[in-house]
Amino acid sequence: MAGTTMANRRIVMRKIRQVLRLALEQGMSKRAIAKSLGVSRDAVTDYVTRALAAGVNSPIPPELDDAYLERLLFPSDLGRQLRRPEPSWEVVHQDMKAKGATLQILHQEYLEAHPDGMGYSHYCGLYRQWQKTLKRYMRQPHTAGERAFVDYAGPTIAIHDMKTGEVRTAQIFVGILGASNYTYAEAHWSQKLPNWIAAHVRMFEFFGGAPQIVVCDNLKPAVTRASRTEPVIHSAYQHLAAHYSTVILPARPRQPKDKAKVENAVLIVERWILFRLRKRIFTSLAEANEAIAALLQDLNNRPFQKLAGCRRSQFETIDLPALQPLPAHAFEYTEFRRVRIGMDGLFEVDGTPYNTPFMLSGKVVDLRITPGTVEVLYQGQRAASHERKEGSTPVINALYLRPADRHFGQWSPDESLTWAAEVGAGVRAFIGKQLAASAIKEHGYRTTTALKKIHKMYGSERLDAACARANEIGASSLSSIRSILRTKLDQQVSSDSTHQEATFHHPNVRGPDYYH
Repeated sequence: MAGTTMANRRIVMRKIRQVLRLALEQGMSKRAIAKSLGVSRDAVTDYVTRALAAGVNSPIPPELDDAYLERLLFPSDLGRQLRRPEPSWEVVHQDMKAKGATLQILHQEYLEAHPDGMGYSHYCGLYRQWQKTLKRYMRQPHTAGERAFVDYAGPTIAIHDMKTGEVRTAQIFVGILGASNYTYAEAHWSQKLPNWIAAHVRMFEFFGGAPQIVVCDNLKPAVTRASRTEPVIHSAYQHLAAHYSTVILPARPRQPKDKAKVENAVLIVERWILFRLRKRIFTSLAEANEAIAALLQDLNNRPFQKLAGCRRSQFETIDLPALQPLPAHAFEYTEFRRVRIGMDGLFEVDGTPYNTPFMLSGKVVDLRITPGTVEVLYQGQRAASHERKEGSTPVINALYLRPADRHFGQWSPDESLTWAAEVGAGVRAFIGKQLAASAIKEHGYRTTTALKKIHKMYGSERLDAACARANEIGASSLSSIRSILRTKLDQQVSSDSTHQEATFHHPNVRGPDYYH
């Protein structure tokens, strides 16, 4: 029984007991015993011979356990086994997590330390047998620093607003490293893209590095189209992966075993963190995260039941040295969208209109949105850029407007009054009345534009005289100005405001003597 594993050894010992019972107690023939138990006659003969030589009588005493019976029947085999030292399977298990590690290499190292040690097959069998004593999630092989698994917990945390009495629920984000089981958890308001991305950034900072692969579920902020072979990753999530030099690997649809590691981590977080916080009342998200961080530290420092150390010690020994270093500059959340520019040259981001160069009206463009800027990309090149703002007031860059639109956007009544004063006092008085009577900006702008066209046709002197004549007679329309200029009334001398006596005799003119 030298090359027999522990599981097979128990099976063999049960058959040996049956052989001895049938042979020594019931006196059955060796042929009948072999046929009944499915063993060879030579094996039956060997077992009975060994039992008689060891002094095992019928019936076998109940206190004679399998280990003692085996030592009686196979003393030489057990002696050889006892002389072969077994390695520390915990150390072997940890070494197998290193990149490139194989049982064959570890067995060679074992033989270098113990030349008379066990063979390779027996070595592998004992290691597999030891693995079965561990939990399932501990048996999965994971290379150091290779993978992190992320998901959301089902339960949420209630956040109470003491002023309004409103109760909001916070989502629980969970991340875990594959090799060491080092766990991260936090609370944020929703499972939307900005919170999803920000949670990854804080998780990488918590780990002190980035893994080579991030395994996620097919959530909307992570995957825009789920597929077993060709999933489509959200562009913003892909941008995060490029910044940290990692790869996003979505789990296959309806295959929870692909992310069994984080499924168990979520269960542990629910039991060791969320359940312990169930009676606490939180008034802010920061307060909830502070409580989660304290219990998370306790979870990562909790000793393993069947392995030496804890999650933190395993992390510092295995995962941390193998993680990729964090980038020199901090990640800036970037969201990509595709929109069609309106015929007015505007597009909206979260309810705020922005303008683009007028030649992009009606075109489909890509938007690169960060917390501080909004960029317009057309055919792979940046066509426009705005500072990101909130509200419904349009954000207009005058450089992107058509020349006429740009002039209207920059026009102000003070500009018109300054221009009119340079032309003449009559024009200044006329346009001042027009601007004062304008109900909207367009009216004043159109009046100024029309007067400037008239100024180009007739010049400053005639326009000023025409406006003065219009002011004198109380005319307030542009058509009156055009009429005065067309009939050249601006060139005629204006009548004096004082009355003059007639210098000729007429029957209807009484003269001043009539009133004396």
